[in-house]
Amino acid sequence: MAKVRSRRTHTMNDVAKLAGVSQTTVSFVINDTPNANIPEDTRERVRAAIQQLGYRPNVLAQGLRMQRSGTLGFITDEIAITPHAGKIFEGAQDAAWENDKFLLLVNTKANPEIDKAAVEMLLDRQVEGLIYAAMYHREVNPPVAMRQVPTVLLDCYCDDRSLPSVVPDEIVGGRAATEVLLQKGHRRIGFMNHEASQPATFGRLAGYQQALAAYGVPFDENLVRSAWCDSQGGYRCALELMLLPDPPTALFCFNDRMAMGAYDALRKLNRRIPDDVAVMGFDNQELIAAHLYPPLSTMELPHYQMGAWATQHLIEMIANPDRKIPVQHKIECKFVERASV
Repeated sequence: MAKVRSRRTHTMNDVAKLAGVSQTTVSFVINDTPNANIPEDTRERVRAAIQQLGYRPNVLAQGLRMQRSGTLGFITDEIAITPHAGKIFEGAQDAAWENDKFLLLVNTKANPEIDKAAVEMLLDRQVEGLIYAAMYHREVNPPVAMRQVPTVLLDCYCDDRSLPSVVPDEIVGGRAATEVLLQKGHRRIGFMNHEASQPATFGRLAGYQQALAAYGVPFDENLVRSAWCDSQGGYRCALELMLLPDPPTALFCFNDRMAMGAYDALRKLNRRIPDDVAVMGFDNQELIAAHLYPPLSTMELPHYQMGAWATQHLIEMIANPDRKIPVQHKIECKFVERASV
């Protein structure tokens, strides 16, 4: 049986011989070393030799020599396995590519032990910085080892705000959603909230109250209902609100899944959307919002923008290690108009 010959890996010395230069010159060209004073025709010979031989520099070795790996670590709890927040990673990746950085993604399934192991693994691979991303806006307690390198929290924050973070502006989002309904002439607006204690629950309710106050509409606790933030919870809240003696003419739902349940409740009561009752969602889960009938008007969580901001800010931190004050950044949610309002 014929022996399979292994492909020979070319070295920097091979490139130097083919181009007729020293290995140092090849290294300067590859690393674009400043003030190297290498003529352009020599640079072209080196590049041509690299291309002819198919030479690939050892990026890891380069990073160790220069103390710069060009790699960022990205740790998530569930984002990588769900379509809902996938744009977070898309935004982060786009920003990384624009800055000639490479992202290493680890999905931990919200397991604290895997969190710790993931951080250690990424640090062992000489990442320049870390992004720690949560599936939804919440407080987190990230592994202590993350603080060995610049770190940014994405869609989450730590209790003492000692790490920079980027989150949605829940209050402004809740206010903007309610104002859309107020501008359409609605004055009895039901708010279907999540029953869990988290920033979005409090923030969106606060925004709802602010918008009512700005339009001179008294806040009515009887128009607020809470349940788990799924379609069943939305169905129950909508039924309760619509069976009031003086029911609302519009429903502002904590998220699109609750809005989906509200649609079912309104159909059961033979109420037309938006002719009889307007419905506003939140999140812009396109698999839900765009495919309901009628399509759901909603507020879009700024997943892409948060991912891009976190990566860009991390790169700036790496370039400016003396920056001391951790930035706590909020990004507004965009209104996506469809046919339910």
